[in-house]
Amino acid sequence: MIAKEKVSRLRRKVKDFKKISLTALLGGFVTISVLMTLTIMVITSYTTQKQALIDNTLKLNYASAVQMSRMLESLFESMQKSLKYGADYFENDDFKDKGKLNSTLDLIRNSSNYFNTLVLTDETGLVLSRSPYSEENVGKYISSDAAKAAIQARTSYISDAYLTPRSKRKIAFISEPIIDAEGEFKGLISGSIYLQENNILDLSFGSQLKANNGTYFYIIDHKGALLFHPDVSRIGQNISQNTVVQKIMQNQSGQEKYTNQDGVSTLAGYSKVPATDWGVVVVSPTQIVYDQLNLQIGMLLLYTAIPFILLTLIVLRVARKLVHPFVFLADLVQQVDKGRVELPVVKPHWNREADLLTRTMLGAMASFRNKTDQLVYDARTDVLTGLNNRRTFEEVIQEWIHDETPFAIIVLDIDRFKLINDTYGHSTGDEVLKQIAKRIQESVQPEDVCFRFGGEEFVVLLRNHDSKTAYDVAERIRISVEESVLVVDRSITISAGIAEFPMHSQSESELFHLADNALYLAKEEGRNRTVVIQTVDKQDNRNSFL
Repeated sequence: MIAKEKVSRLRRKVKDFKKISLTALLGGFVTISVLMTLTIMVITSYTTQKQALIDNTLKLNYASAVQMSRMLESLFESMQKSLKYGADYFENDDFKDKGKLNSTLDLIRNSSNYFNTLVLTDETGLVLSRSPYSEENVGKYISSDAAKAAIQARTSYISDAYLTPRSKRKIAFISEPIIDAEGEFKGLISGSIYLQENNILDLSFGSQLKANNGTYFYIIDHKGALLFHPDVSRIGQNISQNTVVQKIMQNQSGQEKYTNQDGVSTLAGYSKVPATDWGVVVVSPTQIVYDQLNLQIGMLLLYTAIPFILLTLIVLRVARKLVHPFVFLADLVQQVDKGRVELPVVKPHWNREADLLTRTMLGAMASFRNKTDQLVYDARTDVLTGLNNRRTFEEVIQEWIHDETPFAIIVLDIDRFKLINDTYGHSTGDEVLKQIAKRIQESVQPEDVCFRFGGEEFVVLLRNHDSKTAYDVAERIRISVEESVLVVDRSITISAGIAEFPMHSQSESELFHLADNALYLAKEEGRNRTVVIQTVDKQDNRNSFL
């Protein structure tokens, strides 16, 4: 009898051992729920942020390529002016005083440091002088095909990258013809850039050559040969088979994701340099996007690790009493994952641990949402002026046209902005853009939307306005800019063109085109004015303006 009771008690203990306690069951359920919601949130965040980071990297690389191409174009214009000054100086020289020739070339070269060498030749290709002076070269005829082509061209000339016959250097050179007062060709003054040695390109762009995140850039000539690259040994290599290089050779500029010749996925922005027919490509490995994502996800997990551990310990100890707060948190995380919701103001909970956990999780989600909002803001905003960018413009105008909301569009452009950049520098030009953007914002109503469309061009969309009231707004902006004292010691003006939806067009592209045409007419009529398009005759495709 006693033996049977012992066996019965043993069987009950085994059954109780197999059962899961309510605390462990509830704690396990809540723990799994939080883990799953955090996993869904991380996966969703990873997916959405990845595309946003790729798009943002492409835009930044394209903007950098455009900026560098403009700097390169400005640099070569200065180099050609330096050579033109030398050519003008020698036009009446008889080339007999060798000491004078040498000293003059040294002065021109050292005053700018644009070129590694300067060479003066007569009309037959005979080298008359060289800076720095070289007995080996002076008194001999030029031997490179590029130099001979420059002699035959008898005009401004920029060579491709080539290997010199004598010194075996990879160079490119720029030349200017020397024409005397009677219009006769007397010779050539040319400046050489040693592509694989210290040169003006390295001096101007070397500090930007490779960023810490792996982004770098390179320069190619019109045949696809490398003129500038982080790997000096690759200079002179022809990479015309590269997808991006082929587009530059077709006079295209833009941005795209592609796989380079080494099989590495990259994000590239590229731009043509009109003055030299060269191209600039700014490249970022796609891996940097994943590195940034991994860092953000790691920080998110780090921020939530301590609250999650605290959550688990509390649930295991007082699971019954904390079921409601955990369900609340799980539901809230799921709502955040499905769409944007306002985080509620939580009243203090009777349990200190549950209250601390709830507020910590809400803080982590608020931090995560703020970072996401910042990424969205960066993708929709012009970095320099703080105005909406072109992408946002396209979204807004499409939405207003779809909703059949009447509006007027003003396209504004700074008059002779290139002269400001050339005279005062790009940093001053950027400050002018910011100041004018501020004047535009101060001149419109809160429901109106302002954009920086690109370069020195701005766009304003006036909700529920016709072209007549838009004209008044445009004039208010124009006068405000004209009367303002900006960062330069000269008057700055803008021109504006106006069109109206739906009176002038119901197509977003055509409407912008009409306003842009009106802006063009304002420029043609002398600038610093506003022009409103009046009618559109679609039969003979003629526009009427006011």
